[in-house]
Amino acid sequence: MTISDYKKIPLPEAPGVYFFRDDSNTILYIGKATILKDRVRSYFAKDLHKTRGLKVASMIVNANTITWQETPSVLEAILLETNLIKKYKPVFNTKEKDDKSYNCVVITKEYFPRVLVLRTRNVLEEMKNDIAYTFGPFTSGQALRDTMKIIRKIFPFRDTCTPNSGKPCFNAQIGLCPGVCSGTCSKEDYKKIVRNLVSFFKGNREEIIKRLTKDMVDAAKLEEFEKASDVKKTLFALTHIRDSVLIKHTQEYNNSETKAIRIEGYDVAHISGTSRVGVMVVLENGEPQKAGYRKFKLPEKINDDYAALREMLTRRFTHTEWVFPNLIVIDGGPGQMNIAKEVLADYKLTIPLVSVVKNAAHKPDHFLGEDEYVSMYKREILLTNSESHRFAMSYHTQLRNKNLFGIKDKYRKGKRE
Repeated sequence: MTISDYKKIPLPEAPGVYFFRDDSNTILYIGKATILKDRVRSYFAKDLHKTRGLKVASMIVNANTITWQETPSVLEAILLETNLIKKYKPVFNTKEKDDKSYNCVVITKEYFPRVLVLRTRNVLEEMKNDIAYTFGPFTSGQALRDTMKIIRKIFPFRDTCTPNSGKPCFNAQIGLCPGVCSGTCSKEDYKKIVRNLVSFFKGNREEIIKRLTKDMVDAAKLEEFEKASDVKKTLFALTHIRDSVLIKHTQEYNNSETKAIRIEGYDVAHISGTSRVGVMVVLENGEPQKAGYRKFKLPEKINDDYAALREMLTRRFTHTEWVFPNLIVIDGGPGQMNIAKEVLADYKLTIPLVSVVKNAAHKPDHFLGEDEYVSMYKREILLTNSESHRFAMSYHTQLRNKNLFGIKDKYRKGKRE
């Protein structure tokens, strides 16, 4: 194929899996992408043989067509790529390493099955008869670990705890184990979680959504509203997967993609605790996107910045029609960070957080949160924080003046009457 051939292909700007095929339609190579259009374009660089090696250059020469399959998220692109490579075994996906050196995910045959990440050689040699399902191998261990963190927030599972031991394990306390240890999760409920996990690893997303929707409706009919609410949150997390952390592990961190990041910043403004307001600002590609700015007029009952931040983030994430961010920037210290983490956990969202901590002069002093994002996007983070503060003060002044002049007008009217 040539660059002119590539330019005729209407590749989407979306995550997914792509296929290089020869003139007999045989799959030569399968890859995953954060942005299909950008990723495939990288194969047609002039210095391809230097940057990617002669093997990849040879694959491009032998390729005749490119096809693709979009996925709702990078997470699902990773899982789909793994399943398809295992199924088709394309010649250019062959690695020097043996598959036994890679990681895989296994689900055991126990009464309360464990979900484990193991080396393939351990599965083959030590646990072969104890495993109900195996998924993989995954060539990137770090990407798999990050993948499992996202999945576990959606579908909490057991890995090391002892069932019905009478007390919750650490993972149960932070919402990553459903409570098989403390006895709060029945065998039947846990069986549903495992079934959804299996379906997710197999790529049957719509099947899970249909199943969860039925569970939510059934629970509501039985007036089990807390259970219905939990299922609703799981559905929300499943249909709004945030996997920014996986982008760096897709081996495609070129300039066009690292810059294409959406950052949202939040700040609160008030005077002596009164007329408290909040705002959200948006940066994309390092530039403010004012069409995406939002104002939050907060109820009078909210009397501190922690409650204000919780209110803003909660209201923000009920707006699923707004594009979700790759990074969230807040103003404040550990207290604000904990509030933001709690709201994200409540919605089962995995979005990196950075907090800008100010000194006595109200100038940025240091950062809390994701160090790697700070090192990559320090300028953008500081700009987001500065812009959120400016916008919050502007909105607060606007409301304060409106209220002040409204009172004066009312007073004047009263005198005239």
